[in-house]
Amino acid sequence: MKIKSVLGALALAAVATGAQAQTVSMTVTNLTHGIYFTPLLISAHGSEFHLFEAGAMATPELQMMAEGGNISGLATAAGAMGAVNVENPAAGLLAPGASVDVDAFDTGSNGYLSITAMLLPTNDGFVGLDGWKIPTEAGTYTLLLNAYDAGTEANNELVVEGSGMPFVAGIPANPGANGGNGGTGVTADEVNQRIHIHRGNVGDTDPNGGASDLDARIHRWLNPVARVVVTVQ
Repeated sequence: MKIKSVLGALALAAVATGAQAQTVSMTVTNLTHGIYFTPLLISAHGSEFHLFEAGAMATPELQMMAEGGNISGLATAAGAMGAVNVENPAAGLLAPGASVDVDAFDTGSNGYLSITAMLLPTNDGFVGLDGWKIPTEAGTYTLLLNAYDAGTEANNELVVEGSGMPFVAGIPANPGANGGNGGTGVTADEVNQRIHIHRGNVGDTDPNGGASDLDARIHRWLNPVARVVVTVQ
């Protein structure tokens, strides 16, 4: 009886502190027709931390990722809060229709999962999962992820090779090399400067002008943009 009492007390203590000690693996699939994902950041973290929050202003670290695909700032911020991170599992871009397997990793005492990566070609669009509570029951779970707009840059849809720095307007790259040039710009303003659901690229069909440097037949999308199959062991 004493042994059972001790074990019961330990179990209750583990629940109270949020201890999980779970192992998680996953497969991330790009569901879009013509959009690439920059290096992914996958983070297991506590309830008090967020890579991003819809309706909130973007942090400088999120802006750096959303405008240029640089996940280092977010990874550092998460790590400082005790998160367990998996960085760039695809070893580069994740192409349209492609998947990447993420090997099993120990989440430690972290009970929440977040994922993010920039969408190319966009100005400041990103795919995101914010603070999904990792189930305590072992099994396989399928999640569908939306695309968000960081609200930090106007979606002018003009490709400016080599940009991507914060506060520098323009799309840093079009990995598919299947757009145009000479666009006049879809818009010069971002009315909603908080993180929100992305309205998608507008594009056009004029490769040598028009409003956008993006091809409406290739670069438009509807949510969701990614599927994540999570296995909890």
